[in-house]
Amino acid sequence: MNKKLSEKNIAISPSVTLDITAKAKKMKADGENVISFGAGEPDFKTPDYIRNAAIHVIANGNIGYTAASGLPELREAICEKFKKDNNLEYISENIVVSNGAKHSLFNALQAICNPGDEVIVPLPYWVSYPELVKLADAVPVFVEALEKDGFKYTKENLLKAINEKTKAIILNSPNNPTGAVYTKDELREIAKIAVDNNIYVISDEIYEKLIYEGKHVSVASFGEEIKDLTIIINGVSKGYAMTGWRIGYTAANKEISNIMTNLQSHATSNPNTIAQYATIEALKGDQDMVNVMVKAFNERRKYMVDKINCISNLSCKEPKGAFYVMVNISKIIGKEFNGVKINNSMDFADYLLDKTKVAVVPGIGFGVENYIRLSYATSIDNIKEGLERIENAIK
Repeated sequence: MNKKLSEKNIAISPSVTLDITAKAKKMKADGENVISFGAGEPDFKTPDYIRNAAIHVIANGNIGYTAASGLPELREAICEKFKKDNNLEYISENIVVSNGAKHSLFNALQAICNPGDEVIVPLPYWVSYPELVKLADAVPVFVEALEKDGFKYTKENLLKAINEKTKAIILNSPNNPTGAVYTKDELREIAKIAVDNNIYVISDEIYEKLIYEGKHVSVASFGEEIKDLTIIINGVSKGYAMTGWRIGYTAANKEISNIMTNLQSHATSNPNTIAQYATIEALKGDQDMVNVMVKAFNERRKYMVDKINCISNLSCKEPKGAFYVMVNISKIIGKEFNGVKINNSMDFADYLLDKTKVAVVPGIGFGVENYIRLSYATSIDNIKEGLERIENAIK
């Protein structure tokens, strides 16, 4: 007899980018010269001092279970980081260390949401935001962050979306997929809206270290009221080239942190012990490698933006953070190249991969059609060659 499977989880959508990613990987495996602009991870090795810390603890340390919320020493190091980098005072009980920032987001939404609650999600969004909201039995409410507004929320659009069901606003600065960075004044306005309406802010700050003008500001830094309503999501994947180490963390009020700890204790127990020790070294050790990465990304960013804006029918805004460029392809939609009609962003991504062996992420993966996302977390040589192929493909 057939058993009915979980309706909620059957309804979770797969990433629309998986097909094109799998196709690019297969082409590479078959020996084809594919250039990928899809990478969501730095193309740098994890710094030696971090890897050596992991090797040392494997050889000499206790690598058994830790507290579900993470090593006390790591949570202390995270508190020190918040004080030093963000002028935020937390204690260990406010911190929960998880299996990557995505897991931290999952925990945060599970901790605050009840069925029917609404969570405001920026459009374009990072691919997992809507599905993580749905997994918490809540409803994603999309608020357009238009290119003309710098791909950022406006006060007017936010206020229109808020009602008695609104539980939280997801804020992502620096932003994936657009590279947008909110100014201090813009963050202060969002903080005021959250406090006035008594709604949470889930502030995804995973790209905090990758900012090219000025200094990162956390929305939680505008007073005790907004701090109490903010759940900061961060981790070491992007800033320290530690994507595969899977360490993310949250900072929140004690009540929320307790719920997340209890949830995690049953779902996964503690995050990887070896990676936790390596993360202590990442946070407390020499930060020079971060600066080296930021300098390299900045050079690539400038080249990519200048080149894209010189290609007929393509345009882009200069990103202020992260390592992505959102390319406007609205002038491409409806055109035909080499016998291929481009009806949408997926068509264009397929066309580029098939005809030029360049992999890009279609905008529909982020909820918008007239864009593709390019990552500059790849070498400058790859960037030059890949953009030249794209230019030739649409002449």
